[in-house]
Amino acid sequence: MSHSSNAPAAAEDINATRRARRKKSLGVIAAAVLLVGGGSLAWNLLFAGRVESTDNAYVQGHVVQITPQVGGTVLAIEADDTDYVKAGQVLVRLDPADARVALEQAEAQLAQAVREVRVLFANNGALQAQIALREADLARARSELARAQDDVARRTPLVATGAVGKEEFNHANAQLAAARSAVAAAESAVMAARQQLGSNQSLTEGTSVQQHPSVQRAAARVREAYLALKRADLPAPLEGHIARRSVQVGQRVQAGAPLMSIVPLKQVWVDANFKESQLQRLRIDQPVTLTADVYGSQVEYHGRVAGLGAGTGAAFSLLPAQNATGNWIKVVQRVPVRIALDPKELEAHPLRVGLSMEARVDVSDLDGKTLADAPRRAPVAQTTVFEPIDRDADALVQKIIAGNVGSGAHAPIRRETVAKPAAGVQAGVALARRS
Repeated sequence: MSHSSNAPAAAEDINATRRARRKKSLGVIAAAVLLVGGGSLAWNLLFAGRVESTDNAYVQGHVVQITPQVGGTVLAIEADDTDYVKAGQVLVRLDPADARVALEQAEAQLAQAVREVRVLFANNGALQAQIALREADLARARSELARAQDDVARRTPLVATGAVGKEEFNHANAQLAAARSAVAAAESAVMAARQQLGSNQSLTEGTSVQQHPSVQRAAARVREAYLALKRADLPAPLEGHIARRSVQVGQRVQAGAPLMSIVPLKQVWVDANFKESQLQRLRIDQPVTLTADVYGSQVEYHGRVAGLGAGTGAAFSLLPAQNATGNWIKVVQRVPVRIALDPKELEAHPLRVGLSMEARVDVSDLDGKTLADAPRRAPVAQTTVFEPIDRDADALVQKIIAGNVGSGAHAPIRRETVAKPAAGVQAGVALARRS
C-alpha cells in the first residue's frame, strides 16, 4: 500500500522538475533572442545605416594596345607577357629597309627642289638685266627713227627744186620705214621680256627659298619618310606590365594590328556595382574601405568614390534588355561606381585587373554630389615618347635646306622693281615725241 501511494507523488515531482527546466530553457532562449535582436537593432541604428556595401566589385585598369603605325616584318620582340617596361622602351622592331630607301629618295628630292627654286630666284635678276638690254635697244631704235624722220623732213622740200635726187629721197624714206620697224620690234622685245619676268616672279614673289611651296612640299615628304623610318621601332607609351602578346618574329604586320597590351597596374581602380536601391546615399568623395579576395580580410584598402556611372550595366551592354516585349520580370539593376585607390597601398599590395573586391562605403556624410559638375582639368593619360621624333624630323629638313640654299637667303621680290622703264628709254620716247 505505501509503495503504490508514493509512485504518483514521485511522478508528479519529476514532471514539475521537467516543467521548471523547460521554463528556464525557454527563458534563456527568449533572453538570447531579445539580446540578439536588441544588438541587431542597435547595430542597424548606429552602424549599418552608415555603410553601403557590395561584393560585386572588380579591379579595373587601362589596357593600352600596342599597334604599329606602319606595316612591316617583325625583326625582334623586346618584351614578353608579365614583363615590366618603362615609357619609351622599345617593344617590337620592324624591318626598316623600305622606309630607309624612301627617306633617301625624299632627301634627294628636297635637295633638288631647293636648287631648282634657287634657279627661279636667280632668273629674276637675269630677266631684269634682259629687260634693261631690250630697253636700251628700244632707245637706240627710237633715236635712229628720230634721225631718219629728220632726214626725210629735210629732203622733202629739196626734191621739188631738184637739189635732192629722187633716188636719194626714196632711200631716206626706206631708212625711215626700217627705223619704224626696228622700233616696233624693240618695243615687242621689251614687252616680251617684261612678261617673262612677270611670269617668273609669279613663282617667287612673296616668299623665299626656304618657304617656297615646292620646297615645303618636298620637306613634307622628308618628314613623312623620316617618321615612317622611326616608327619601325614601337616604343612603350607608358610604364606597365605586358599582357596578351600575340606577335611573332617574322610575322608581317599591318598598321593598326594589335601586337600586345600594356597594363599600368599602378593606376588601377575599382568598379563597384551597387544596386539601384543603394544609390540614394552615395556621394562623390565618400570614404571607402575595400578588401581583396587575393589577400583576404587582413589587408584593407582605403579609397574614395570618384564618380557614379551614367547608366546601369544593362543599358550599355552589347545586347541591352528589351523590356517592352513579351513577358516581363523586374530585375534589380546595378550601377557601376568608380572607386579611386590609395597609390601607396597599391604599391605595398599590388592588384591585377579583374580581381574580386568587397567595398564598404561610409555614407554618413551626405554633403557631396552625385554627379560631377566640372570638366576634367588634366588629361586621363598622356605620353611624350613620340615628341622627339617630330623634332628630329624638323631638324633633318632644316639641315638639308641649309646645305643646298647657298650662302645668302633670297628676299621676296616685288613687281614694283620693274614697273618703271629705264632712263634711256624715257629719253628715246621724249626725242621721238619731239620729232
